[in-house]
Amino acid sequence: MSGYRYGEYHDGPDPLAPPYDVRAALDEMGDAILQGSTPLDSLRDLLRRGLPGAPDRRGLDELLREVRRRRRELSERGNLSGTLERARALLDKAIGQERAELFPDPSDEARLRETELDSVPSDTASAVQRLGSYEWRSAAARETFEELRDLLRREVLDSRFRGMREALANPDPEMMNRVRQMMSDLNDMLDRDARGEHTQSDFDQFMEKYRDFFPENPRNLDELVDILARRAAAAQRMLASMTPEQRAELQALIDQTLQDAGLAEQMARLGQSLYARRPDLNWDSSERMDGEQGLGMGDAVTALEELADLNDLEAALQQDYPGARLDDVDEAAIRRALGRSAVDDLEALKQIERELERQGYLRRQRGKLELTPKAVRRLGETALRRVFDSLDAGRRGDHDQRDAGAAGELTGSSRPWRFGDEQPIDVVRTLVNGVRRGGTGGRVSLSVDDFEVAETERRTAAAVCLLVDLSYSMALRQTWAPAKQTALALQALVASKFPGDAVQIIGFSNYARVLQPEELASLEWDMVQGTNLHHALLIAGRHLDRHPDFEPVVIVVTDGEPTAHLTRNGRYWFEWPPSRETLELTLSEVDKMTRRRATINVFMLATDERLKEFVDEVARRNGGRVFSPSADRLGEYVVSDFLRSRRAR
Repeated sequence: MSGYRYGEYHDGPDPLAPPYDVRAALDEMGDAILQGSTPLDSLRDLLRRGLPGAPDRRGLDELLREVRRRRRELSERGNLSGTLERARALLDKAIGQERAELFPDPSDEARLRETELDSVPSDTASAVQRLGSYEWRSAAARETFEELRDLLRREVLDSRFRGMREALANPDPEMMNRVRQMMSDLNDMLDRDARGEHTQSDFDQFMEKYRDFFPENPRNLDELVDILARRAAAAQRMLASMTPEQRAELQALIDQTLQDAGLAEQMARLGQSLYARRPDLNWDSSERMDGEQGLGMGDAVTALEELADLNDLEAALQQDYPGARLDDVDEAAIRRALGRSAVDDLEALKQIERELERQGYLRRQRGKLELTPKAVRRLGETALRRVFDSLDAGRRGDHDQRDAGAAGELTGSSRPWRFGDEQPIDVVRTLVNGVRRGGTGGRVSLSVDDFEVAETERRTAAAVCLLVDLSYSMALRQTWAPAKQTALALQALVASKFPGDAVQIIGFSNYARVLQPEELASLEWDMVQGTNLHHALLIAGRHLDRHPDFEPVVIVVTDGEPTAHLTRNGRYWFEWPPSRETLELTLSEVDKMTRRRATINVFMLATDERLKEFVDEVARRNGGRVFSPSADRLGEYVVSDFLRSRRAR
């Protein structure tokens, strides 16, 4: 039998790990959403901070800091003039060696040669071209000049093909012939692909023949084009980043080197094909590199290639453009720039985004990220739990009891059990009945007739109306977020504890409207003038009239007196200070609520004198109560008051 070895998995995240529990992520988002943030902004904030409960995983902010640190290191690593400096140094060395050889010779030929050396142009490229046909007397000078030409060949080719410098470390005519053939085959393959004649087997044969020129080991032609285009664009950016004098001198050296190597035509052909396939790359932008050490062309192009990756990564990781998603971040670029661990961190963040949608908490509609009803229920439960956590144990009573069913308070009496009864069994009276009936052998046996249930007060269903002020003043006074949390908590409370109740949440500003549970979490205040409580009470009255057998519960949350009313033609009328007509129409609806036997409890979030006078008048006419809680205790007050009213019934 073959043996098996088991151990820790090292190639990325554990593939057998259980699915990520996104409820904790949703709760983290909920904190921001309940404070007034949009679902999209709260998701971005979560992804920037990182996974809740996973300190070993980096968020987008930390990855961004790493990207910027890496950019700074690259920018300070060196400057772009290294090849020019080395070429000038080798040229000066060769000329000095030749002069040293000529100086002891008294012949006219030696003087003519010195004159020829004196006329060599100061421009490096022109000097190399002029000396290309010079007959060197000094063997050391000839060797130095060949070293210069080899340097230029290696650097120019390495600036287009990563790793070519190593392949040409010991150049020979056969190697250069092989480079020329590779470029010709590459261009032919690109031409066939442009005509639609390329196949994967063509690429495989090409790589089998020239794999040592491509250390990146691309798997197909598209990957190879991406590698070569990114490097060619970086080479262009290197030239664009130089001074005009440096750029002209180096470009001349490149052109001459390619011409001497018999590669000028093939390189131009390749450049045109790459640009046509990837015009989206930044071919002509520039980049500052301020280091003291001069970099060779290959190293400089590699650094600029990495800087381009980092620039793109920075833009993608910031996620500050319309429709941004983490799937936009190039995983290969992350791996090249920051390593495998950063890929794993990014994948963990992507998993949050995917799972929130897959598990039905988020959805995208018309490019907008929205919470689903499932997510709103979760946030409502969270808001309600926090309200209960803030209540003192003595004030909570049995309202967090999960097995109370729909029954009311116990009366202390019992009655015989009937099929279908849901009241709790009265264990003591049931056992007493069994004992009285008698048993055999000292054992008590129970029959159906022995069972009794505890009687409870009849609990009627309630028609609940929560009227929430949406006016701009709520945002200015920073009371809007607590009001929204309160609405979510009350909605969750009624749905979970009192499923028979009919709850309606009404938002009002210049107009009033019914708010659906799924829109509560992402609800925004209205940037308009007007507090139209008159319209809100009209809508609430219709809700109560649709449930005539339900106990009416009306709760008003506001920070200002009514300043608008609904006119006969259906339009709103705003006036501040409030007009007499606005107050009279609003109080008229209060009187109608009183005739419906609906108690209005008002929670005022401001201490304006006119607001106090108005709510005192509402309480006098209706018999309801007035509360003035701080914003952070609004949910506690509203939920406690609702539970108190339900317990009374």
